[in-house]
Parts: sequence; C-alpha cells; structure tokens
Amino acid sequence: MTTFATKPATRGWQGAVLRLLGADDFLLTVTGVDKITDHYVRVYFDDGGLLAHKGVHPTMWIRLWFDNDGKPHQRAYTLVDPDPVAGTFAIEFAIHDGPASQWAEFTFVGDSISSTVMGSSFALPTPAPDGWLIAGDAASLPAINSLLEAIAVSDSPDVPVTVWMEYQHDDEYALPLRMRDDHRVEWVARGTDGTAIVDAVRADVFDATGYHGWVATEAASTRAIATLLRRDYGLGRSAVTAQAYWIAGSI
Repeated sequence: MTTFATKPATRGWQGAVLRLLGADDFLLTVTGVDKITDHYVRVYFDDGGLLAHKGVHPTMWIRLWFDNDGKPHQRAYTLVDPDPVAGTFAIEFAIHDGPASQWAEFTFVGDSISSTVMGSSFALPTPAPDGWLIAGDAASLPAINSLLEAIAVSDSPDVPVTVWMEYQHDDEYALPLRMRDDHRVEWVARGTDGTAIVDAVRADVFDATGYHGWVATEAASTRAIATLLRRDYGLGRSAVTAQAYWIAGSI
C-alpha cells in the first residue's frame, strides 16, 4: 500500500499559517475510485471523523495535501455526497497536468491523504432569491451540484435556474449535472483565450433583479462574469457569490 499523506510538519509556510489560524487536520482513507471519463475521476473516502467534527454545508470544500517532488502542494476540493452518519464523502478531480491529478489517477483503495479544513462557508441567501444564475466548469461542477441539491430542498425549489458550463473536452457533456428538466444549461467551449463563457453570459443579459449569482471559473473569467451579473443583470454586489477556482497557466 502506498501512503500519499503529507505530514503537517512538512507543509512549509502554508501549513504553518493554517495551524496558527486554527485549522483542523484529518487523515482521509481511500475506499474506492471511479473513472467517470478520461478526464474526470471520482475518489471515495472514509473521512477520519471530519464530518462529525465540522458538520456539512452546501459547496463545502477542504484542502488536500499532495507531494510535489518533495514539496507540499495543497489544493481545495468540494465534498461530493457527504454523509456525516457514515463518515464518508467523495471528491471529483478534473484531470490535467499536476501532482493532484497524478495522485487521483494512480491512488488505490487503502491509500491515505492529509486534509485541512478551514475557510469554507456558504448558506443559501435569505430571503430566498427569485432565481439563480450560475457559471462554472468541470473544476467547480461538484460545488454546482451541491448548490443545485440545496436549492432543490430549499423553501423555493421551483425558482428558475440558468447555468453556463464551460467545457474543455467533449466528454465533459457526460459529467453528472444535477439539474431539473426545467433548468436551463448552456455548454460553452473554452476556446483558446478563455473569454467564451464571459461572452455567453454577456449575450444573455436580462433584468435579473431579485436573483442570486454564483460564479466559480478561472480567475479572470470569474471577475468578468461577476461584474456582468452585478452591473448588467442588476443583481448588485451582495447578490453575487464569486470564487476563482483556478488560474490560467498555473498547475
């Protein structure tokens, strides 16, 4: 059995800062691996007591620690189907170059990996919005699915939902997007400069006053889409939740 866990003492300045800020560490154990597509892998975990200690909220994410040529490397991932009673959840990896993807492709049942919990917080807005405008990609798909499930069991499950989903590989159409039949989804090819999803959001502008926006794409796209939702769709600053999930050119 290969153990990929990075000990807290070897996490460099990032780990030191998180410990000083009161972050909690948990050792996760791999219980299963599913290859959803050639570019997407789901890994199942025993949570090592994480959910019982921290609870669960929509779009909840944790940091995983990987080895990158002897140096600590951490990335944040959204929990998929967390079950506090069973103490289990899954994490989905969009496969690309880098130590996190390499770990996901070659991990086995019984392997372990260290995680840190700090910084994740989100609750559905109150009062409930009149609708939702959501923009994301394969990296933020787990968070989008978590959000859609939270909306489905909320006090206003029948509000209109529009999702712009950016894709890089054709097989991303097969990824499990947990939408109702009356939800609208527009798949947008990423292209070479990363502006296609911004253009798609701009092309659909309407008065969405009373809606809530949720955006999680590449950093520059996230900023541009959040600006469009606030300014052109009429959502205002407080009605947009935006978080860059990755940066173009980084691993």
